[in-house]
Amino acid sequence: MIKASPRIVHLSEVEPNTRRGGDLRAMLTPATVGSTSGFMGVAIVQPGDRIAEHYHPYSEEFVYVVCGQLEVDLDGEPHPLQPEQGLMIPAHMRHRFRNVGNVEARIVFHLGPLAPSPPLGHVDTEETDAVPAGAAPLHVGEAPTAERRQVRS
Repeated sequence: MIKASPRIVHLSEVEPNTRRGGDLRAMLTPATVGSTSGFMGVAIVQPGDRIAEHYHPYSEEFVYVVCGQLEVDLDGEPHPLQPEQGLMIPAHMRHRFRNVGNVEARIVFHLGPLAPSPPLGHVDTEETDAVPAGAAPLHVGEAPTAERRQVRS
């Protein structure tokens, strides 16, 4: 682990993670800056794309919408998210983000506290290895297409 010290990280320094849909960039993390209480990143979601449903068993997630028109499902219930709005997602709450507008959406996210180990920080609740752009979301009560499995965040 890197010792914590002030450090500026540019978005371009972080490899995109697209396996759950969208372009997720965990920027300020234990691995990149030595953080000990949580981590922060940016999600870039193109029109029609989504970030697949998941939950965090140890962490609350704080989200701020920078730009774009999003819809977030919270335990299956859809809620609109507009620019300059913030959202706190409690630990254990299933959530999925969809870009319902016609321009790129960007959100800043922070999760804390850290899970005891990275594999315990994120649990997928639907198939995530091929979330096609514009894919229809699961409806309330519809079963996920894959068994719940714990994966690295």
